[in-house]
Amino acid sequence: MLFLKLFRESFLFAYDALRQNKLRTMLSLLGVTIGIFTIIAVFSAVDTLRNNLQKSVDKLGNNSIYIEKWPWIGGSDFPWWKYLQRPVSKLRDFDELQRRSQTAAAISYEISIDNRTIKYKSNTVDGAQIDASSKDHDKTWNFDFESGRYFTDMESKTGAPVVNIGYDIAQNLFPAGDAVGKEIKVMGRYVTVVGVFAKQGKDMLNISTDKEVLLPLNFAHNLIDIQNEKYRPSIIVRGKKGIPVDDVESELQGLMRSIRSLRPGQEDNFSLNRTTMLTNALDDLFSIVNKGGFIIGLFSMLVGGFGIANIMFVSVKERTNIIGIQKSLGAKNYFILLQFLIESIALCLLGGLVGLIMVYFSTFGVKAIFDVQVVLDINNVIKGLGFSLGIGIISGIIPAYFASRLDPVEAIRTN
Repeated sequence: MLFLKLFRESFLFAYDALRQNKLRTMLSLLGVTIGIFTIIAVFSAVDTLRNNLQKSVDKLGNNSIYIEKWPWIGGSDFPWWKYLQRPVSKLRDFDELQRRSQTAAAISYEISIDNRTIKYKSNTVDGAQIDASSKDHDKTWNFDFESGRYFTDMESKTGAPVVNIGYDIAQNLFPAGDAVGKEIKVMGRYVTVVGVFAKQGKDMLNISTDKEVLLPLNFAHNLIDIQNEKYRPSIIVRGKKGIPVDDVESELQGLMRSIRSLRPGQEDNFSLNRTTMLTNALDDLFSIVNKGGFIIGLFSMLVGGFGIANIMFVSVKERTNIIGIQKSLGAKNYFILLQFLIESIALCLLGGLVGLIMVYFSTFGVKAIFDVQVVLDINNVIKGLGFSLGIGIISGIIPAYFASRLDPVEAIRTN
């Protein structure tokens, strides 16, 4: 109880000192505030980027494997001339994988037909992304419907003139009513809308169904050469539940080598791309950004810490007489030390709180300007307060120690 009473009195002394020197207090806060703001802003920015990346990966299917001509990740020594000679994914590859694979829960063959103009009566939409896929597209990708449904097996097999359209496409073509059941003109043909994708918005990888027009693969087969390289054909495989993705990838590699009659020792002429390749590559970048932001913020906090230490030495000098009187009346050394240490910690914590409040209100500005939801994680808040506490202890411990070691007689005599 005695310690708690002394702690309370120390806190009141520190509060009184801060209240009486408002300008000095605000200037002392500035460095710590800027440092905490920088560190937490960088951490929050990285968390936001990582969160948006994960949303993109979830759309792609975080346990899906993409069999394509080109690898997704390359470096400064990327051998593009070698990949240029590879064949694209063919329907034969797709059919054989469907027949042979034991680990795949779903396999789809997909193409992208570039941007086209979509029409409904007098309404048109330019720049729509036309895609075509086989029947398992809804199992290898993750998406929801605003209204309607996906293609039936029969519609996929027969190449029926049906289509799924994105939310933005539906809003522009049918501003006054439901799109399902209406006929629109795609690639010179009339097709019936059977489903409208739910709105997804933009993400880090620019993956969204909002402007997509999805046709059955067999319908597109009647209009274009779906194995042509310019349509970027891809085979997407999602493994069965309970089977590790590594096992699925290993099986696919063996099957593709067999399908394409590659000899032992001969290099693969296909790429097996996984979403983890993207996340791992960007995690390295995020780590560098995190460290850079931490270092910049740490320097700012150290400058603020030196400022607070200097202010604390000035405070000790100003209150030397009071310290002498307190010690002559029986105040212990730790009581004097606590006064100044609490004052230093209070300054830094207050600076940290101001920095966190600045970050919090900045999230609303970013949301309003860029339409991006910033992630302000509780762990980052705890880190910010922890850094403030650490700087407060480091900045105040030496001035507080000198104050606690003052001789009471000499202190009272000091003017």
